[in-house]
Amino acid sequence: MLRPQDTARLGLTPQEHTVAVLISRGLTNRQAARKLVLSVKTVEYHLSHIYTKLGITSRTALIGRLSDLRE
Repeated sequence: MLRPQDTARLGLTPQEHTVAVLISRGLTNRQAARKLVLSVKTVEYHLSHIYTKLGITSRTALIGRLSDLRE
């Protein structure tokens, strides 16, 4: 289980953590937005910040980076 303190070490905010976890579980931006009661644009905004902070450019890289934290 990925805990907020794990992603906090990467510099992610609590909201970015939540978005990252949902996206890494395979949800689309639209599905994540619906689940969090946010706009799709807001999810995209958070994702762009997550990618920048983690130095990645794809969902696949996000999944890999978060799975490294679980180990």
